[in-house]
Amino acid sequence: MVPSGYTRVGEVGGHIRTVLLFAFFAFQAGVADPRIGSWTLVSAQSSMDPANKLSIMTVPDGSHVVMSGETRLDFTANTHGKQAPAPGNLGFNQIELHRISKKEVEVREKKDGAPVATVREKLSNDGMVLTSTTTSTGHTPVITVWTRSGGTKDPKDPFVGDWTQDMGKTRMQQGSVLKIDADGSGGVRFSGGYTYTAKFDGKSYDVKNSRNDTVALALVDPHTVDATFKRDNQVSQKDKWQVSADGSQMTLTSTATLETGQHITEKLVFKKQ
Repeated sequence: MVPSGYTRVGEVGGHIRTVLLFAFFAFQAGVADPRIGSWTLVSAQSSMDPANKLSIMTVPDGSHVVMSGETRLDFTANTHGKQAPAPGNLGFNQIELHRISKKEVEVREKKDGAPVATVREKLSNDGMVLTSTTTSTGHTPVITVWTRSGGTKDPKDPFVGDWTQDMGKTRMQQGSVLKIDADGSGGVRFSGGYTYTAKFDGKSYDVKNSRNDTVALALVDPHTVDATFKRDNQVSQKDKWQVSADGSQMTLTSTATLETGQHITEKLVFKKQ
C-alpha cells in the first residue's frame, strides 16, 4: 500500500528525502513480487496478550467448557454425543461432544444444524498437555497446545482442570502450502488458507475465505512486501513478508486485531518448494 504522506528523514540542499524513495524506484523499475512461487511452512510461533485460558468442569451428564483470550467460548456439552445448544458463541450455536477414548475427544461445532468446524483434542500420556486440532472447510487446520495450570486432575475425567495455551508451540499445521503467481497485469494471485488477487497500487482488493474483507499491497523493496487487511473498513491485520537474499526462505510477521479486540503477533517461516 502506498501511503498518502511521506515521512521526513532529513533535508539536503532544500530537497526532502523520504523513506519511500527506494520503494518508489523499485516499483517503477518493475521489480517483481519476491513471494512468487510455491512455499511450504516449516515453523510457526505466535504470541497473544493476554494468553488464552481454558477451563473444563464436570456437570451432570456433561462438561462445561469456558475459554477466554483469542476467542471467547462458553458452552455445556453432553458426554453422550447428543447435540446441545451453545448460544452466544462466535461462529456456532450448537455443539456435540464425542468420546473417542479415555484421552481423546471430538467436538463438532454447528451453526443452525450445519457443520462449522471439528475439534479433535488429545491428552498426553501424563495428562499434563492437551493438543487441540481444529479443522474447517476452506481453512488451514490450526493446532493449539495447552498445558495444565491448575484445577483438580480427576482420574475419571482427565480433561477436567485449568489449562493455559502454550504460545511457543505451532498454531498452524506444519506442511501447509502457499502458492503465489503473477496475474499477468502487474499483480499477484495468492492462495493459502485464504485467496486474493491484488496489485501493488495501494487499493483494496477482496479476500475470500478469510475473516478479513480486503487487502492492500505495497512492494517495499526487492525482498519485502507489506500487506494491510481490513474488516468492516477498519485495519484488522498487517503482514510483512521478507524473502531471503538467495530466495529460498520467506518469513511472515503478522500482527492482527481479533473480533474480541485482542492482539496477536505471529511469525511463520516458509521454504520454497
